[in-house]
Amino acid sequence: MKKSRQPVSFLATDKPDAARVFYADVLGLVLRESTPFSLVFLDGDHTLRVQIVAKVQPADYTAYGWRVTDITGEIEMLSSKGVQFERYAQLPQDELGIWTTQDGSQIAWFLDPSGNTLSLTEYTQA
Repeated sequence: MKKSRQPVSFLATDKPDAARVFYADVLGLVLRESTPFSLVFLDGDHTLRVQIVAKVQPADYTAYGWRVTDITGEIEMLSSKGVQFERYAQLPQDELGIWTTQDGSQIAWFLDPSGNTLSLTEYTQA
């Protein structure tokens, strides 16, 4: 693969106004472009294109996520902005919604306004 290529991630929304506020104001991504077709955000040096569609059929798995160094701090910050973290009956999660994997990594999930599952992961290894 050429080193001149950079990945772009895609999600979809049927609630563009709510998605704009959520990704920019709640998550802190930089809105680079807004058209009738998509919202384009900069997530650090990564591009996230949120396509505007008539109806979203959210996947039943994580669609986009972030590697973090302080998952508890991130959860507390996002919770203070109204983000609710998901609970899954099949996973033992702590009071913040964090599931600890066998290797000690920690993961928590939340939804965007269109129901896309997003995650935070704090790895035990670099």
